[in-house]
Amino acid sequence: MKTAERILVVEDEETICEALRFNLEAEGYFVDTAHSAEEALSLDLTRYDLFLLDIMMGEISGTQLARIIKSNPVTASTPIIFCTAKDSEEDMIAGLDLGADDYIMKPYSLRGLSARVRAVLRRASGRESSVSPDSGKISYEGLTVVPAKKQCIVDGQEVKMPRKEFEILLKLISNRGRIFSREELLREIWPDEVVVLDRVVDVNITRIRQKIGQYGKNIVTRSGYGYGFME
Repeated sequence: MKTAERILVVEDEETICEALRFNLEAEGYFVDTAHSAEEALSLDLTRYDLFLLDIMMGEISGTQLARIIKSNPVTASTPIIFCTAKDSEEDMIAGLDLGADDYIMKPYSLRGLSARVRAVLRRASGRESSVSPDSGKISYEGLTVVPAKKQCIVDGQEVKMPRKEFEILLKLISNRGRIFSREELLREIWPDEVVVLDRVVDVNITRIRQKIGQYGKNIVTRSGYGYGFME
């Protein structure tokens, strides 16, 4: 029997914190709470399967806490969802740039938040594979994507990518010659009830092109249609 996932909610408003705890526990998760980043850092962060972080907190912000989590090799792969009143597109893109798996803007429905938690945990649970680590790797000239390792290699050098960038690249290179609309990419990379702006797809594509060097030109834009990987 699968053990329920453990979530850490870091939120400085106690009422919101307790509402999130109650709702997520009702969904069957184990939930711990912290009312500041400092309190969160006093806990054993390696115990958690997901971090749900507010951004605007005390001396250490949620984004600073996310950087600390991502800088520790033991917790770097643990998914993060930002849940915040900072609702500009720039704030959202900055949060995703840190490697967050989702960005939820307040006010939000608890039902919608639960759906997005389920989606992120479901994707995270697929990270491990019982197959050979290099099996199923996809290559184009000097560009190689290894799905089982979540690894991108460009001309022999590994290139670090946040999960969303990796998933988009994998989708495109696995379906060479096919054009995906922004709506298709949003639906497949941000599934369920996740609502994000089309612009987020464009920003991720731009970053992928920059990271894969000369192979960036193979990711083409078809105006009015979307993106594809062309040989």
